[in-house]
Amino acid sequence: MPKTLRTLTFAIAGLIGLLVLVALALLVFLDVDAYKPRFEAAASAALGMEVEVGGSLGVGFFPVLRVTLQDVRIRNHGADVATVKQVRLGIDFPSLLRNEVRIETIALEHPRITIERDREGRFNFEKPELAGGTAPALNLAKATVSDATLIYRDKQSGQGFEAGNCRLDASHLRLAQRVRPSLMKHLSLNAELACSAIGTKRYTASDLKLSVVGNNGIFDLKPVTMSLFGGRGSGSIRADFAAAAPVYQVRYSLPGFSIEELLETQSPQKLVAGPMNLAMDLSMGGKTLDELRRSAHGRISLRGKNLSLAGRDLDQEFARFESSQNFNLVDVGAYLFTGPFGLLVTKGYDFGRIFQGSGGRSEIRTLVSDWKLDHGVARAQDVAMATKENRVALQGGLDLVNQRFDDLTMALVDAQGCAKVRQTIRGTFQKPRVEKPSTLKSLAGPVLKLVKKVRGVFPGGECEVFYAGSVAQPK
Repeated sequence: MPKTLRTLTFAIAGLIGLLVLVALALLVFLDVDAYKPRFEAAASAALGMEVEVGGSLGVGFFPVLRVTLQDVRIRNHGADVATVKQVRLGIDFPSLLRNEVRIETIALEHPRITIERDREGRFNFEKPELAGGTAPALNLAKATVSDATLIYRDKQSGQGFEAGNCRLDASHLRLAQRVRPSLMKHLSLNAELACSAIGTKRYTASDLKLSVVGNNGIFDLKPVTMSLFGGRGSGSIRADFAAAAPVYQVRYSLPGFSIEELLETQSPQKLVAGPMNLAMDLSMGGKTLDELRRSAHGRISLRGKNLSLAGRDLDQEFARFESSQNFNLVDVGAYLFTGPFGLLVTKGYDFGRIFQGSGGRSEIRTLVSDWKLDHGVARAQDVAMATKENRVALQGGLDLVNQRFDDLTMALVDAQGCAKVRQTIRGTFQKPRVEKPSTLKSLAGPVLKLVKKVRGVFPGGECEVFYAGSVAQPK
């Protein structure tokens, strides 16, 4: 071995040995807990929130320089934003020689994160007094989160969710130096996220998995998969935070889900059973729920075959309409007939009243509910259902922004698509008005007399076609 190479080898070995001795000495004699206040102060300044380390602070040197923190709590305005059982930070050792601290990796174990949005649209991790200030840059080679719980509450909408047993693996995470609080538009990363369960006040989904690629505030989430109401859905989300207001594009399909499981969230009684398919392609933008509703446009569809409706024999009730002049379609089917918006337009609906009818059951052979959204108003494109003997169709719109019926008309149609009986509904979802105010009753009432007989029935002559969609006349 040449002398120079041998000398270099001995020098490297000696340096490694010296580092080992220094590491051992630090582990034995260094009081790392004395550095907790300095860490808490630095972390608080970087996050703009109060950071407290309730447990011990440890240092390890192999295989890399590592700082371990126990029982970390992050608070803002006196309320917890996050608590973490353990945080592990991987430090770039050469940066210490330059009197810098460069964090290369971060791992969070058993974190519980609570995000709240107030009525003005501000998040609980924001501080108005720091707005306009400069936040430091962040560059991580790797970030992992294990066994996490995420809670989100939106006081604007009253909605929220809780996700449990979540795992995140992120790489190339970069956050450019920025003006507070604009975080999302300066974030880039590649990540994989999985959660065992996600629950809202009414629904529970399971086995959520998604991949994220984000670059300077534009995030593509695809595929996004999860199990919901007995079906396995998949889709994609594109979120653009680079503009003045966020813009979202959502494509999602949920084939073969159980309508019975969905309606169990509204009533313990079994009302409708059968498989259905949901598909949507929507875009919207804005910072508030109202802005999102007003800008929403796209298409949404709900379809099903061979459904079973309990408590009513619709064909029997249609047949005796001539004598009774009562028509209970809204009572037994508005939540279903208006498809993906059914639960919205029947808020507070007393599903138990449905079973006070004539009894029996109905077979809904085909249900099609296709809608087009434009600026928060849903227009019926092809909305109809067929029982064994009849077809019922719908025209008009639903103003989702103002929660009103927009000349929504239902009709019992014949083989030519001509209306035999029809009724237009106007007014709010909570207090609809029918064509004859004297027949007005709430959707939540026991019976809503929905339709009236149209002047003249057209057994074979010309008529104005009310429905010409995909649902065929029963044979």
